[in-house]
Amino acid sequence: MMTADVTNIETGPRPELRLVLRVAGAGLLIASAAIHLDLYLTGYRTIPTIGPLFLFQVIVAFALGGLVLATGWRLAAAAGALFALSTLGGYLITVQFGLFGFREVRTTAGIVAAILEVLAFAALTVLAALPGRRGAAMPRGTPDWLSSRANTGVSGLQAWVAVAAISVVALGLTAGALAGAGSGAASPPSATASGAQLKTATIGGTTVLTNAAGRTLYWFAPDTSTKSACYGECASYWPPVTGPLKAGPGVHGTFGTIQRTDGSTQGTYNGHPLYTYAGDSAPGQANGNNLNLNGGLWHEVVATG
Repeated sequence: MMTADVTNIETGPRPELRLVLRVAGAGLLIASAAIHLDLYLTGYRTIPTIGPLFLFQVIVAFALGGLVLATGWRLAAAAGALFALSTLGGYLITVQFGLFGFREVRTTAGIVAAILEVLAFAALTVLAALPGRRGAAMPRGTPDWLSSRANTGVSGLQAWVAVAAISVVALGLTAGALAGAGSGAASPPSATASGAQLKTATIGGTTVLTNAAGRTLYWFAPDTSTKSACYGECASYWPPVTGPLKAGPGVHGTFGTIQRTDGSTQGTYNGHPLYTYAGDSAPGQANGNNLNLNGGLWHEVVATG
């Protein structure tokens, strides 16, 4: 007489552990979404392609985080883990190489979001890999055998080792990318040497002012003729142009300087302190024109005749 091939279901983990992972993973994913939402509302929404991607990240992360928190489903946890890792990957690509014409720089918000995404991945992956609740043994071949077998999950040791290894690699890649980027070095060389001659270039039918390397110059609406309003992370995206400056061939207008709070001297043109933009990866670009970013509107500097 043949006996049925029975697969025993592993005893599920303590409910307290599952609850902690469920709340932590969902909370971390939602916290990352909140940072992206803040960045989106404070200016990223005006960046072509990048803005809609930020909004997509916010919507999906909030949805997955809420689903995990409400249900604890392992499939939702796995989807949230993969989404957190893919968000981190997109950030690192943007920092290291640039994406859709925009290159990110190292900022506090970006670092915090990256760490949250690694932690969210770890918590949600372990939650997805843990065995389910205790179940009855099911004979092989019965309709309930496959689902009961899937519910056994992965052993705790296997889950922790795999997640730890991937998380360490992710943190290492993040640290390497951010160390190489720097707080302003991720953008192309954009500060103009003191005394350098400025030039003009025609971009989109408009004659704009550029630095000696051909990078488009910008002015910031909140600035005054004597004071810059762009410091900290703002100055990472919009490096101030060092003064004093000289007019190159065909450049007309009034040049001057202001003193920044760090003691450096910033060049001005027709009463506007000058900047370049990290999102311009080459001469002839003006990706920062009319962006509402870092607290105000940015405009390319139109050269006067």
